[in-house]
Amino acid sequence: MSTVVAQSLHVFGLRSHVANNVFFFDEQIIIFPSGNHCVKYNVDQKWQKFIPGSDKSQGMLALSISPNRRYLAISETVQEKPVITIYELSSIPSRKRKVLSNFEFPVHKFISMAFSPDSKYLLTQTSPPESNLVYWLWEKQRIMAMVRTDAQNNPVYQVSFNPQDNTQVCVTGHGMFKLLRFAEGTLKQTNFQRGEPQNYLAHTWVADDKIVVGTDTGRLLLFESGDQRWETSIMVKEPTNGSKSLEVIQESESLIEFPPVSSPVPSFEQAVRTSSHSSLGMPQVFAIAAYSKGFVCSAGPGRVLLFEKLEDKDFYRESREIRIPMDPQSNDPSQSDKQDVLCMCFSPSEETLIASTSKNQLYSITMSLTEISKGEPAHFEYLMYPLHSAPITGLATCIRKPLIATCSLDRSVRLWNYESNTLDLFKEYPEEAYTISLHPSGHFIVVGFADKLRLMNLLVDDIRSFKEYSVRGCRECSFSNGGHLFAAVSGNVIHIFTTTSLENISNLKGHTGKIRSIVWNADDSKLISCGTDGAVYEWNLSTGKRETECVLKSCSYNCVTISPDAKIIFAVGSDQTIKEIADSSILREMSAFDITYTTIAISHSGRMMFVGTSMGTIRAMKYPLPLQKEFNEYQAHAGPVTKMLLTFDDQFLMTAAEDGCLFTWRVFDKDGRGIKREREVGFAEEVLVTKTDMEEKAQIMLELKTRVEELKMENEYQLRLKDLNYSEKIKELTDKFIQEMESLKTKNQVLRTEKEKQDISHREHMEDLLEKQNRELQDLESCNNQKLLLEYEKYQELQLKSQRMQEEYEKQLRDNDETKSQALEELTEFYEAKLQEKTTLLEEAQEDVRQQLREFEETKKQIEEDEDREIQDIKTKYEKKLREEKESNLRLKGETGIMRKKFSSLQKEIEERTNDIDTLKGEQVKLQGIIKSLEKDIQGLKREIQERDETIQDKEKRIYDLKKKNQELEKFKFVLDYKIKELKKQIEPRENEIKVMKEQIQEMETELERFHKQNTQLELNITELWQKLRATDQEMRRERQKERDLEALVRRFKTDLHNCVAYIQEPRLLKEKVRGLFVKYVQRADMVEITGLNTDLQQEYARQREHLERNLATLKKKVVKEGELHRTDYVRIMQENVSLIKEINELRRELKFTRSQVYDLEAALKLSKKIRPQEVTDSAPSRDKLSITPTMRLNEQEETGRIIEMQRLEIQRLRDQIQEQEQVPGFHTLAGTRLPSLSSEVDFEVQSK
Repeated sequence: MSTVVAQSLHVFGLRSHVANNVFFFDEQIIIFPSGNHCVKYNVDQKWQKFIPGSDKSQGMLALSISPNRRYLAISETVQEKPVITIYELSSIPSRKRKVLSNFEFPVHKFISMAFSPDSKYLLTQTSPPESNLVYWLWEKQRIMAMVRTDAQNNPVYQVSFNPQDNTQVCVTGHGMFKLLRFAEGTLKQTNFQRGEPQNYLAHTWVADDKIVVGTDTGRLLLFESGDQRWETSIMVKEPTNGSKSLEVIQESESLIEFPPVSSPVPSFEQAVRTSSHSSLGMPQVFAIAAYSKGFVCSAGPGRVLLFEKLEDKDFYRESREIRIPMDPQSNDPSQSDKQDVLCMCFSPSEETLIASTSKNQLYSITMSLTEISKGEPAHFEYLMYPLHSAPITGLATCIRKPLIATCSLDRSVRLWNYESNTLDLFKEYPEEAYTISLHPSGHFIVVGFADKLRLMNLLVDDIRSFKEYSVRGCRECSFSNGGHLFAAVSGNVIHIFTTTSLENISNLKGHTGKIRSIVWNADDSKLISCGTDGAVYEWNLSTGKRETECVLKSCSYNCVTISPDAKIIFAVGSDQTIKEIADSSILREMSAFDITYTTIAISHSGRMMFVGTSMGTIRAMKYPLPLQKEFNEYQAHAGPVTKMLLTFDDQFLMTAAEDGCLFTWRVFDKDGRGIKREREVGFAEEVLVTKTDMEEKAQIMLELKTRVEELKMENEYQLRLKDLNYSEKIKELTDKFIQEMESLKTKNQVLRTEKEKQDISHREHMEDLLEKQNRELQDLESCNNQKLLLEYEKYQELQLKSQRMQEEYEKQLRDNDETKSQALEELTEFYEAKLQEKTTLLEEAQEDVRQQLREFEETKKQIEEDEDREIQDIKTKYEKKLREEKESNLRLKGETGIMRKKFSSLQKEIEERTNDIDTLKGEQVKLQGIIKSLEKDIQGLKREIQERDETIQDKEKRIYDLKKKNQELEKFKFVLDYKIKELKKQIEPRENEIKVMKEQIQEMETELERFHKQNTQLELNITELWQKLRATDQEMRRERQKERDLEALVRRFKTDLHNCVAYIQEPRLLKEKVRGLFVKYVQRADMVEITGLNTDLQQEYARQREHLERNLATLKKKVVKEGELHRTDYVRIMQENVSLIKEINELRRELKFTRSQVYDLEAALKLSKKIRPQEVTDSAPSRDKLSITPTMRLNEQEETGRIIEMQRLEIQRLRDQIQEQEQVPGFHTLAGTRLPSLSSEVDFEVQSK
């Protein structure tokens, strides 16, 4: 796999022709299909999360969400085979729960799906000619039932479950309305169609057995248990004002109750194809969704009707009309709202309604707004922003702004912001737009239309053309990297224009076929083009001629790009390969593995490469290109990728395709090889505004201000008139209230007297009841006493019987005990005799084991002696090898010394370079801080501009609403006046408090200013301290390096000195070695030559020398005497050491012998470590104590190694003492006595072992 990774960030697009293409996951999150993904979109926080389609998927066909919102079913076609994938939405990210792929029945594709109310079953409908309805237990991938819904190859649009019953199912299609019930493993039809068959496009359940169905002729039908109960038709009339309105006619009985959340939608393409016979005046009902008050249905292009159930009757009436608003940016605003609503769904709280249309748009409306609009139709709003409704043909980005420019066959040009994921500008044109290019500054665009090539300004709220060129059918255009030139393709000719004089400076001719792609090199000196004629040309713009060419007529090229260093050209085409072209020849071809590449893009760093395929997938690979299949493939679009490009900083990848969707991806390399390029300057915030627009806005502002002032005056006058009217009404109301209060008081007194009478009667009744209860209690006590006496007599009789029974059972128990004791005695005697036999057998076995152990130990001794001889032979061989390797090591050490000197000089150069880099980084950090502060200021200004625009819009809305709200304000005026009077009384103490608070605020502000000054001073101090710290760090590194060099020198000196110590008994060799050390480590520069000493100094020197020589002679005599004494001591110590070593070796052998005996006995008898001391004394009586307490057996090699080290240390110490004595002048070792070498002692110890 490749290390280049792409993560999908955001998508701009919708696939509306997927059945049931929008629904709510919860109150804030909706799910809709886009490209080859399902998108979870949070309406409030504006984030997106993706559920990718299956690998090698050819597109989604239908969606369905379970009623409990846990599962999502997706119908796809993968490699010409149908697949249903069920995802678990509760997990993050959503994971695949089940995949239904291997079907035992013929199926082309699944066009509609529905979950059962308990989410355990799944209903799927296949397309004609099979038209099978399949009832799944999807968790176990088991088919419960299957039935063919239609035998005449008519399309089926929708299937659904009864929201209260798992077994009842509804199917609608062309000439088909069926209710089926699952029973005994089959689906049986329960209704019979009457009358002429109609084209039923959509349906929804409104109660347990009631369904509303819509047709392609604008009829709405209500069925109860399969029988028609109610019908209404939606007709389109043309009134006098010219605009169309909808009217509901012909109503009959109706029954509707609480609905499911959403209704699936049939395929729009099928519905249009089958309903072509219907009259043009009839609105087609493509979608129906039910809610608690009734249902909603689509009623022709751009219109939705709300039907509500009447309280006193069982039928529905039209309550509201909702329309899709006209788009002012459209080429024909009157036709922009003519969109068929394909799918609708309500939020779980039924607060919002979302609709998707045939032009790939998503609209929403809050249901409370529909209730506010009295008589007038309500209007949808865009859920996100206007989206493309046709294949995207052009894609471009710029350097100075985070913008993406796209053009499409829907005749629109759109500018998207990939930082905020919003639509900045949008405009439609009369002609189709084929290509687009964005100037690096982000202020201009070039668009190639069917008739002309237009150069346009990007204003704040508009796209205006300022230059047109007569270049027909321009399919490719591109600004140069510097922005001073742009190229436009017309057929097989490339036109080059300047952006300064806007003139055509050259025309590049040479292609014989249509040019499919052009690209500029980094310095804009060359242009590369490719076409359908199989040619890739590199043009020199200064001469207008071709520099290099590569023609392969068998390949029709789709796209071309160039490496950042402008040395290699990459091209993709119909031959399913990526070609590397350099110097008019193909260097290398990389296979696409049976897929056609349509686009290619390379990063500005030259490390990453991306290609788009005809299947809609994206492949990410690293450069240089791998020979094998080493790339990451990502599911992206549901159609061939048309355009692909990377942003200037190599952080984002943009892809567009024929499905009308635009994807943004975050890309990076896991190896992190300098892919991310930090921006030196932030994105520009400047926008273009014309002078006339500014003047118009200023005039509109002035007019609005005057209108607001006039409205204020009118409102004040009307409020005064209303005050007078309300004061009179209040007086009348107060009089009425006083009269009513008096009447209520009288009623209250009457009620109190009645209550007192009822209390007295209640008390008398209670006393009577208590007397009756006491009498009944006395009677019951007398009866119970008699019953107790009888029961006591019975109890005594039973006690006597139980005593007799106990005595009998005790006798039986005694007899049983005697018999048992006799049997036990007999058994014990029998088993004791057996035990004695077994013990005798055991003792015999133990004696056999001891004899075997003795034989085993003798064989073991012989084997050990043979092994010791072999070890000594091997040791002599390896010692010879060791000496040879030591000599080779000394040679290599000399060579390494020379290399280290070179290495140290190189390290010094590297440190100097790193210091320069650190200083440059410090300057860069300062500049970045300045940039961030400037960016904050820019953001603040931008927010102010947005706030002012919002206030302007709010004022316009308020002016419109003020007229309606004047009447309501007049009602509240009286109440407000009364409150004003009370508030005026409270104002005076509040004003005093406000003054005190203002004084406190001023004091706080002065303190704040003082703190700000202190902060700035502290920041300066911090920067100074940082600089000092860096300088000290650099000095520390130098000192550490010096220290390391010295330590290395000391180590080398120590090793050489250690080698010299080996020749301590040979003075000549020792002298030569010391001289060698002097030559190696003491440099001539260190020797200070002393010349020309004074005569006085020489005399003094001679006198002191004589004195020292006398002292030396006396000391030598003393040393000789002491040396003789020490020699005897040294000889004695050596003898003692030899004897001790012998004793140690003997003890070891004994230890070894005893341990082997202990372990062998344990193995033979299979006993634990707790062995009795008597069993071991027979073989080794002198080693009882060692065998009783089991000791941990150490490794013999470790023990010998430790003892050898101890002996070496002792010998080294003694030698050091001898060297100290020898350094004393006049002391010499005794003749003929020479200490043995360290290696010979080691050999002696090994031999003794």
